[in-house]
Amino acid sequence: MKAARWYGVKDIRVEDVPEPVAGPGEVKVKVAWTGICGSDLHEYLAGPIFIPVDAPHPLSGDKAPITMGHEYSGVVTELGEGVSGLEVGDKVAIEPIFASETSQASLEGKYNLDDQLGFVGLSGGHGGFASHSVIPARMVHKMPDGLSMEQGALVEPAAVALHAVRLSSIKAGDKAAVFGAGPIGLLVVEALRVAGASQIYVVEPSEVRRAKALELGATQVIDPMSQDAVQAIRDASGGVHVAFEVTGVPQVLPQCIDSTLHDGQILVVSIWEGDASFHPNTVVLKERQIKGSIAYRHVFPAVMELMLQGYFQAENLVNKRISIDDIVTEGFDALVEEKSHVKILVEAPE
Repeated sequence: MKAARWYGVKDIRVEDVPEPVAGPGEVKVKVAWTGICGSDLHEYLAGPIFIPVDAPHPLSGDKAPITMGHEYSGVVTELGEGVSGLEVGDKVAIEPIFASETSQASLEGKYNLDDQLGFVGLSGGHGGFASHSVIPARMVHKMPDGLSMEQGALVEPAAVALHAVRLSSIKAGDKAAVFGAGPIGLLVVEALRVAGASQIYVVEPSEVRRAKALELGATQVIDPMSQDAVQAIRDASGGVHVAFEVTGVPQVLPQCIDSTLHDGQILVVSIWEGDASFHPNTVVLKERQIKGSIAYRHVFPAVMELMLQGYFQAENLVNKRISIDDIVTEGFDALVEEKSHVKILVEAPE
């Protein structure tokens, strides 16, 4: 079958690989659509970050080259031995996490905090940039009637956003700032609307993405290239209760800190390519909190229910659809060269 595989920085190759077979406890899926994620782009430009190169990942048993793609949907075509609760023909969204079922974090129900955390399509496994994928049945979520396959490919990134907002201290009526209006930042805006935020300030240099943020519910958008973002937020709000860092740009982290009220919270959602620094007194003297958020846990069903209510809609977020043969030039390179893209979906090959 055809698959897009990571070999190294700026080296993704579309090639033929053996079609996987479902083993015990596994499900085989005919992939429909797969989104290109910011994490995929980090691996393309500066990897390896999650991708194992020198030694196999302890849970997947794989190392580079890796079939990429972790934001995907599909249709069940085969059930491995012992699988129940799913049937051939079911439309499904994939929760692409590798985690040990016996780790302390997993035993506490916090499997996304497992020391050996990995992701299908990054840490190995059969990623979504291919015609078929095989994944553990426990990580396959049946989609409710009424959701399209494109919506299914957005469940994973929407889960990142909803988990981050759930993890934050935001309360109904609170004020929030979102630094970065890429796909995850925009989804955070929608998740903040779900949570009842009264004011949502979005900092983003792309005019197209600023417009999209307003369309999705932002109160005010700020171009950090033409004005002081922190001052603009403080002038408009006096400071926000929670600031979400969704850029991975080192100089943005101290801006997030300074935009919050005394005893405010900074929720870091990004995956970072390098270090970021800030003066500790900006946190200490105002009793602020800095908290991280990774992936998601126990949230896919809630995301799909919210989609049925009109949140996280593909028609508002997907601005380009491409074939796997064009994944490098029209996908990864396009995202590097043009920051106005929101979400690019890759159609699976037959």
